[in-house]
Amino acid sequence: MKHSMVVVTALALVLALAPWGAAQAGDIATPPDLPGTAQASTAIDQDPAVAQARHGVQAAVHAAAMLEASPYEWTASTSAQRRRIDGSGTSDEWAAQLARTIRIGGKAALDRELGEAGVRQARAQLGAARIDAARSLVDLWLDWLTARQTREALQEQGRFAQANVDAVQARRKAGDASLLELNVAQGDLAAAQRQLSSAAAAEARATLTLQARFPQLPLEAVPLSEPLPLDRDATHWREQITAASDALHAAQQALRKAELTAARARADRLPDPTVGVFTASEAFRRERIVGLNVSIPLGGTYREQSALEALQQAEAARAGVERQQRELDLQIATLVADSATSFTRWQLAEQSATVAREGVRLTQRAYHLGEADLQTLLLVRRQALDAVNAAVMARSEALRARYRLLVDARLIWNLATP
Repeated sequence: MKHSMVVVTALALVLALAPWGAAQAGDIATPPDLPGTAQASTAIDQDPAVAQARHGVQAAVHAAAMLEASPYEWTASTSAQRRRIDGSGTSDEWAAQLARTIRIGGKAALDRELGEAGVRQARAQLGAARIDAARSLVDLWLDWLTARQTREALQEQGRFAQANVDAVQARRKAGDASLLELNVAQGDLAAAQRQLSSAAAAEARATLTLQARFPQLPLEAVPLSEPLPLDRDATHWREQITAASDALHAAQQALRKAELTAARARADRLPDPTVGVFTASEAFRRERIVGLNVSIPLGGTYREQSALEALQQAEAARAGVERQQRELDLQIATLVADSATSFTRWQLAEQSATVAREGVRLTQRAYHLGEADLQTLLLVRRQALDAVNAAVMARSEALRARYRLLVDARLIWNLATP
């Protein structure tokens, strides 16, 4: 108990010193039953969804450079003609022009801001992809450790069942037990072995699933650690996770892009002119022409409807931010509540399992001494098995709830968006 209090106090101190900004959140020590920061970061960064989002950032950077440079290019054109003049012969003539459309009405600045917003959105999406991969890593890793620990608990129960068979056989040789008792004990052993086989298969499935999602991650089995109670209230967790939420940041940047797109569409109702210079040679090369031309599209219904469509897209993005905020609030509240209640459930389940283990030990001893019958022993053993399995699952769920909080708050594995 003293050791647990020291651990809790130390963790509270670390969290108190950790900054509570989005990208500045400091990591706490990685829990001992999770992969280390270096291993987890490598596995997360190599996840296909994260790699896809990383390429999305590079694409956004190039898109921003395109907008910075302008969508318009220089256009060169040339023409040649032969003019025949009655009584004067034939004149070979030519003309050349260089023209480019020019952004006016502040469109260049809007395009630059659009590019920057696109890069910020892509980076937020990369952060969200890393968080999703980290959540999957926590879940799959705990699934594997839980399956492994369940299998180990069933192995222990199998040893108890074998000890029961050995005890019945010894008592039968001494004339103290019937053949029926031996059959019942052997049936109980077979049931324990069947449960152990199912647990081993479940562990194998959990291992394969973990390796399929994170093939580069080394599997180092450790016991599930003791859950810790929440050391901060729901308000602190909400502030921390909201400030760090890349999914919310991505929605906010999508809104910013939609607003800029609407402003760009409004500005585009004033068409951009195309300005060109040209030169020509005519009249038997005796005439040299140099000139300037300007062409302006006449805006109409298309540009007007485009501006209205962009406004509605901005309103849709605004609603998306509100939806994302509400979903995030619900997610945080659920995580905090799950972490608190699952810790209490684990404590109760652990107490029950401890009492059940002691009951099995005492009943087993009583049976060996002839002070308890076989049916009582088997009943106590089954109750203990249920209690131990419930304790393992309660421990796993308590750890899962807390680790999800730590992941969403970017407090482990250097998950803050670079």
